Amino acid sequence: MPSRKTPGEPVQGLLNFTTPQRAEPVIIPEPDAPPRISDEKIEPKTYAVSELVRAAGRTLEARYGLVWVEGEVSNLSTPRSGHLYFTLKDAEAQLPAVMFQREASRLKFRIVDGLKLRARGKLAIYDAQGKFQLYADALEPAGLGALQLAFEQLKRKLAAEGLFDAARKRPLPRWPRRIGVVTSPTGAAVRDILRIAERRGRVRMLLAGCQVQGDGAPRSIIAAMNALARRPDVDVIIVGRGGGSAEDLAAFNDEELARAIAACRVPVVSAVGHEVDFTIADFVADLRAPTPSAAAELTVPLHADLQARLDETHARLLHAGRRTVADARQRLDAAVDRAASGLKHSIARRRRAVDEQARKLAGLHPRARLHRDRAALKSLSLRIDLRARLHRDRATLESLRQRLLARARLILDGRRRSFATAAGKLDALSPLAVLERGYSLARSAGGKLLTRAADAAPGDAIQVTLAEGALDCRVEKISPPARDKETKK
Repeated sequence: MPSRKTPGEPVQGLLNFTTPQRAEPVIIPEPDAPPRISDEKIEPKTYAVSELVRAAGRTLEARYGLVWVEGEVSNLSTPRSGHLYFTLKDAEAQLPAVMFQREASRLKFRIVDGLKLRARGKLAIYDAQGKFQLYADALEPAGLGALQLAFEQLKRKLAAEGLFDAARKRPLPRWPRRIGVVTSPTGAAVRDILRIAERRGRVRMLLAGCQVQGDGAPRSIIAAMNALARRPDVDVIIVGRGGGSAEDLAAFNDEELARAIAACRVPVVSAVGHEVDFTIADFVADLRAPTPSAAAELTVPLHADLQARLDETHARLLHAGRRTVADARQRLDAAVDRAASGLKHSIARRRRAVDEQARKLAGLHPRARLHRDRAALKSLSLRIDLRARLHRDRATLESLRQRLLARARLILDGRRRSFATAAGKLDALSPLAVLERGYSLARSAGGKLLTRAADAAPGDAIQVTLAEGALDCRVEKISPPARDKETKK
């Protein structure tokens, strides 16, 4: 699989894989004519084990040299030494194989059991065990390119760890203070980014030049990216390069670079190759841009939008400032009013306190004291006069009380005599006194006093009151008055 080269630039990439040139076909000569068998008996040569094994190994190497073998991997073993031990097999046979650590470390993909491989190497015999095996110095997948296989293997691994999850992707800053660019300082990518950035408007950018292909490219990219991330004013980083072959873009399929992008302090935009090119960096970055030019479009804010945003912000700040000043003025006026009111109250309190002190001082003046003494003396004189007058009034009141009592007694005695006379007359006229003389009172059932016989009818119930007790009676007969009888006579 020959690699394509960019003019003036060596083929680079961490997953460095150079497909070896196919060995020339091994031409096996026709076997010589069988020797004639003589009647003379020839004794076979006796070899030491090591001598025979080494002789067989040399014969095998001389006969086949460098060969390509295709088969399925089984019995894979990877000890700490870094060597690879495995078996290549097909439906009918098996071939033990080994690849030493130096060649194994340059593989671009991971060997697993069941993988179908094409292996290049030499056939030899391991003297210590007399074991026939293939000493491989190059391996490539059968039917699938090594770069593509390595890409798919790493993609599955990182996806399983969650490095491609959308939840961990960070949004790009809308107005970045400074944009970092990690790419080759002489490539077309940086020119495209700067051209788009200049067209969209003024923006501060910082370029960290690095190697973008070759064995040391991944580490160079990581170092440049970390250097930018340490800058506190860098808010987003573009990592990328222009288009190229799969070998050219291999540096961006590096696992160490993918983990560095995921751990970067600021959001990372991957801009590798053309729109149809996909790398591991694209999947793990916070945003994938189809081209370096598109990365500039996505990260560099449009100057017109920025100016509109600034104008809008200026208008809002101006309005907010005016409103703040108006609110502050209102608060100041209210504070002044409160201060003036408080000052008035304070002055009034102090004035009352001064008046009170003046009053107290005035009260302590000898003239005021003399005035108070005079007033007290006058009050005492009045009280003495009042006491004498009260004594006289009390004597007068006692005389009047005695006269009133005498007059009341006279009136009461006269009234008692009048009452006794009236009581005697009343007693004489009392019906009870009449009843005691043998008379009685008759009343109807309704309590009406009967004074004439005609007021009752035979059969009526009447009550006759005597001097002592009463009689319930019924009228049997009514007799006319005596004068009526005399008139009839």
